[in-house]
Order: sequence, then C-alpha cells, then structure tokens
Amino acid sequence: MITRTLNQIAIMSNAVLSDPKTGNNRITGVSIDTRSISDNQLFVPLPGTNADGHQFVEKAYQAGAGAAFWKKDVPDPPENIPLLFVDDPLQAMQELARNYREELGVTIIGITGSNGKTTTKDMIAQVLSGTYKVQKTVGNYNSQLGLPLTLLSLEESTEIMVLEMGMSALGQIEKLSYIAKPDIAVITNIGEAHMEELGSRDNIATAKFEIIKGLKPNGLFLFDGDEPLLLGKVQNLYNPFTKSSIGMDSKSTLYPESILVNENGTSFRANILPDTTIQLPVLGLHNVKNALFAIAIANYMNVPDKVIQQQLESLRITAMRMETHKGLNGSLIINDAYNASPTSMRAAITLVDQLVNFSKKILVLGDMLELGTKEIEFHQEIGHFIAKHDVNYVFTYGELGEQIADGVKKKNKKIDVRRFADKKEINKEILPLLDEQTVLLLKASRGMKLEEVLDGVIVE
Repeated sequence: MITRTLNQIAIMSNAVLSDPKTGNNRITGVSIDTRSISDNQLFVPLPGTNADGHQFVEKAYQAGAGAAFWKKDVPDPPENIPLLFVDDPLQAMQELARNYREELGVTIIGITGSNGKTTTKDMIAQVLSGTYKVQKTVGNYNSQLGLPLTLLSLEESTEIMVLEMGMSALGQIEKLSYIAKPDIAVITNIGEAHMEELGSRDNIATAKFEIIKGLKPNGLFLFDGDEPLLLGKVQNLYNPFTKSSIGMDSKSTLYPESILVNENGTSFRANILPDTTIQLPVLGLHNVKNALFAIAIANYMNVPDKVIQQQLESLRITAMRMETHKGLNGSLIINDAYNASPTSMRAAITLVDQLVNFSKKILVLGDMLELGTKEIEFHQEIGHFIAKHDVNYVFTYGELGEQIADGVKKKNKKIDVRRFADKKEINKEILPLLDEQTVLLLKASRGMKLEEVLDGVIVE
C-alpha cells in the first residue's frame, strides 16, 4: 500500500499541509472508516447519510491515524492533528491514487460490463498469477470511492492490477479510466443493468465505452464481439491501440472451437489455443466467453499456453456466482443469487436447459431490480424465454417475480409454476422434490437475498 511522507502526499493530492514541521512524517495506507483504521494511515473524511466524516477526524487520530484530509471550507479544523487542506477530500483521494498508480508503473487491467465483470476479473487474475504478482479488486470496490482505495492498496512489488470499474450514470467510468490509466481495457458485454438511470441499452453501451478514455495509446482493448452496439462504436474508433473482439463464433478475433457442458463444469477449445482443451470448473457458456477474455490477455502478456490451462482449471470464483453444490438426496444445486439482469438470467436458464443428465429441472427465481420503466416487460419476457426450454418447475419470489410466473404460464401450460411471498415456504416446497435426477437453479438480484431459500438444502 502507499507509503509516502506528508510532503509527498500533499504534492500528489494537491493539498496544503497544516504544519510544515510534520512534512517528513510517513503515511502508510488510506482509510475512510475510523472503525478499522490502522496506525499511520491517512484518514479521508467523506460526507455520509447521517454525518460528515470531518466529525470523526479527531477520533481517527486517536485511533492511530497519522494525518487527515480536511475540506478547506469546513470550519474549526483541529489544531493538534496533521491536516492536509483540500478542495474536496474524495477528489483529493482520487488524485492521490492516480499519481500513485503513475509512480508505480504497474500494468493495469480495467474491466467493465453489465454482467460477468467480477467473474472475468477473477479469471484474469487467476491466469496471470501463475506468471506475475497480481492484485485485484476486492468485493465491490469498483466505484468512484472504491477504485481509488483499491489503487492505494497496491503493494509496490505488484506487477499487474486487475480493476473492476462500475457505474450508475454517464461519465463515471470515464473518470475511473482517467484515474486508473489502464494498459488493457475490457468490456464483457452490454445488458440491461442500470436501465433505470440510463434509459436504453445504447446509453449503457456509451457509458461502458468510456473505459477507453484513459486507455494508454499502445494498449489493448477487448470487447464483446457478439454485441452489435459495441461493434458499431468500435468501427468508428481511430485510436492508436490494439482492438480484439471476443465472441462465440468465428466472426470474432477470439472464439471457442468446441464446447461441452456437464454438471462438473465446462470444457472447451479456443482458436487461439487449438491444441489445448481447457476444463473450466464452472458452468455455463457465458463463462467460456469470460475465460476467453482471460486467455486473450494472458496471451498478450506472454503467459505460456500450459500455464493458462493449469490456472483456469484450478479456478475459484467469487461466491454465489454459478456456485455448484451437492444438495440433499444427490441433487445438484446451482447458486447464482449474487445478482441478476435479463442477460444473466437467460444465460443461467440456458445452462440448466443444456444439462442432459437431469430429468427434473427447477428454477427458483426472484426480482431483477433497477430495470426502470420496462421492468414488468423484462420479467414477462424471461417467463416467455423459460417456456421454450427444458424446465419442469418454476418457483418465483417477489412482486416482479410474479411477472415471470405470468410469462411462463401464458406460453407453456405444462411447466409447474408456483408463486411465493415467503422464502421459507419455497424451502418447504423444494425439499420433497430433491433427488439425484434434480438440478435446481437459484437466481435473483442481490437485494432479494434468495440464497436464504437454501437453508438445509445443501450438503456440501
């Protein structure tokens, strides 16, 4: 993590030090939370819902902080604490992170997309860590606040940092891209997440495309070659960096030549590694595409083919993203309850449809949130999509989940559709259905906490 003197911190964050005599004091790390602050960290006071962080500067100092930012127009700064006066503490932290990144010269890989960015981040970090010292975004630290904190946590010996970039409005990823200055930029796909704020998939594509704003001139840009909205934007690009598409057929630069999906994972071959079969320990065609992004970057970074194969085959991804578990009575449970959008929901349903060794297929689905004015239509369309696939039971939870149920019933009377307002009731209905011929998928937005349905269902 960042270790600099207060004089250096002041220069890197455009700050004015309260007491020049403290200029040689060393700061190690940055914190925004007095509850977890460590000795000699820089405390960044931010405005909160119920309180302003400036109220906690003295508490941070008492807990071991070495100094704190202080917004110039906030009155009564404490006189006994080394302070760095700034116009805005968040912007100062972002500028500090940008300069720290430039000083280190680390290779930065920036990832955005409506779906799959966390899994893709995990895969890229996994593949590269067989050859390089790699750090990656932890949790959801991918925002205007989280990304600079992630950069400031970089160890000076780190060679590659894999960063997620999230957004909820236009202009946000552009700002993150200018802070991180990626050497490699990735757009995994364009879905419907943030439709409520942005209004259309085209606006979402525009927002994601901002990732190239800070991309270094000799860098690499990887994008979803199956997405027409991105293809149209790429055609108009004249920037001096390498562009490669990742897709599911030969129209893209990198694509799978063969795929086999079963309950144990997904095996495939890619055109860039024609003599190597990769056994991914995760399910789904969409994860093949995620893995292709990792393969493309590893190839660009001169990672040997054998190392790519070995690293992907030992992959561990973030919890509740296509997690497979052994359920009661030999059943297979797929927990994909971390989040949901129409794009990721369709991908998960397709996966269940493709699993051939199960005669009983159960979907437990909840609301997809933040879809804006078309949310009812999107949920009904998921119901119509399910109706065309090999599914036996659909259990829905939540008000919008009822629209999925309506969509299924309208198009397919043979599927057993049940609606619930209580997760415990879903659990009761599931238990008698579980046997070795059963596969059960759990999928909803994070706010639904649908994983609670699995109480007592999972064996391992």
